[in-house]
Amino acid sequence: MKITPEQRVTLHEFNNLTKSLSFNMYDVCYTKTKAEREAYIEYIDEQYNADRLTKILENVTEIIGAHVLNVAKQDFVPQGASVTLLVSEGPVVEVPTESLDESPGPLPESVVLSLDKSHITVHTYPEYHPVEGISTFRADIDVSTCGEISPLKALNYLIHSFETDIMTMDYRVRGFTRDIKGQKLFIDHEINSIQNYIPDEVKKLYDMIDVNIYQENIFHTKCKLKEFDLDNYLFGTTKVNLHPGEAEEITAKLTTEMDEIFYGKNIL
Repeated sequence: MKITPEQRVTLHEFNNLTKSLSFNMYDVCYTKTKAEREAYIEYIDEQYNADRLTKILENVTEIIGAHVLNVAKQDFVPQGASVTLLVSEGPVVEVPTESLDESPGPLPESVVLSLDKSHITVHTYPEYHPVEGISTFRADIDVSTCGEISPLKALNYLIHSFETDIMTMDYRVRGFTRDIKGQKLFIDHEINSIQNYIPDEVKKLYDMIDVNIYQENIFHTKCKLKEFDLDNYLFGTTKVNLHPGEAEEITAKLTTEMDEIFYGKNIL
């Protein structure tokens, strides 16, 4: 059942529910030589440095209708970056009636949500395998809000902000708030899957698995690209430059790496 503004529960003071979205993305690449591995790490550090990550998080803040109170950012040596934004409720004149619907959120042209006492963080982890020639880049983003609106509205934009082979997403509603009669409310919106907040055109590109604990208001979704084109995973070369049989060997290494990340276990 969809909740209209007229049907919203009257609360006793502020909505104390905490809603947290954790979005993890992985980019996988084959780097044959040490020079290629180092070049890949340098490329990732440049593409996703602290300044660009700050801009991404500022766009997330705009989407959820918030003010940035404080920014802490850092590029690390030898690699990686971190950004943390402390945010508060933004000057949203009117919250659209569709803001409580289970639907993919907007890209950053429009402001549709409000929140208070919240934070947004991102940490990056470029790394490479010392033997197999596999390099990976992982970004962890957390959007935590207090109030009636879910941070899942930022998910669509986050997916479009990274070149993503594998995504892992967790959403959890914690704590409780009270209605005007003092009755505890442990969730204030209907949800059965994070996939409700992913556009159909994106879902078509990925294999997806849900692991949800409904009674605890915990939702988990992971995604892996369906299509595999080796040229998209080679850094500094293309398939036509590979030796006979090399393409098959590299493909096997890459697909194993992606399956291990997707399923969360080593595959022998």
